[in-house]
Amino acid sequence: MRRVFVAALAAWPFVPLAAQQAAADSGLPLERIEQELGWQRGDIVIAGGRALLRVPESFRYLPPDDAERVLVAWGNPPGFATLGMLFPAAPGPFAAGGWGVVITYEGDGHVKDDDAAKLNYDELLREMQKASVQENRERAAAGFEPVHLVGWAEPPRYDRSSHKLYWAKELRFGDNPAHTLNYNIRVLGKDGVLVLNAVAEMAELDAVRAAMQEVLGFVDFTAGNRYTDFVEGKDKVAAYGIAALVAGAVASKAGFFKVLLAGLLAAKKVLAVGAVVLVAGLRKWWSRRRQVPTA
Repeated sequence: MRRVFVAALAAWPFVPLAAQQAAADSGLPLERIEQELGWQRGDIVIAGGRALLRVPESFRYLPPDDAERVLVAWGNPPGFATLGMLFPAAPGPFAAGGWGVVITYEGDGHVKDDDAAKLNYDELLREMQKASVQENRERAAAGFEPVHLVGWAEPPRYDRSSHKLYWAKELRFGDNPAHTLNYNIRVLGKDGVLVLNAVAEMAELDAVRAAMQEVLGFVDFTAGNRYTDFVEGKDKVAAYGIAALVAGAVASKAGFFKVLLAGLLAAKKVLAVGAVVLVAGLRKWWSRRRQVPTA
């Protein structure tokens, strides 16, 4: 069966319109919805005890149920499972210029980082852009507008001491002149990866970059679940490495890489994007990288 992925990623100017419509449908004003949300700060355990957020005063956390209320108010259908969302203290989720971070967890196993120091991210970007051409053909066939990967808004960086990876992509939906920022953080653990995705307008890059650097500092795995707690020969190893995380690939049970370059919500139209197998060029590139001996 083909897996379907939906992400709450948006060109922000459309958020208030969709949120206003959702609020009108529910009979509640946006201010009332925001007041009813269960905002939290301080130490928050997520992912079944695997990870800990130490949320400072400059941020707010919403648990999964309330995060879903925001996602639905933004125009998404209900049922998109998350570990909650993070928001800056201001502006609010329904204000112009507001944005949030969707938190999920991929338990595919321990991601080896042997390839991190050897990766050519410019080459990887070119292969991702080629892959997005095929993805856009499938989107067009499904009646959706294309999503173009313009380039890196923030080149990938991996901190081998903390086992945290981050990067940002600049995206263009159809002919929309306002480009979209997709800022990504991946925290590697013993048997999986914490996935944090933020979306805003490209004009918000400086603010989002500074805030996401702060997020990097207060998100981590708990004792016993950290990257260094992995036991070779005992714990499960993921079928992919750092390059696949950046490319947006997730290993299916069949062992094939699935590319998720554009599981996006554009102009507040919900796009349920089927994950597609990576094009031959990207798969060959990845295979070559895996064959490079480690230093």
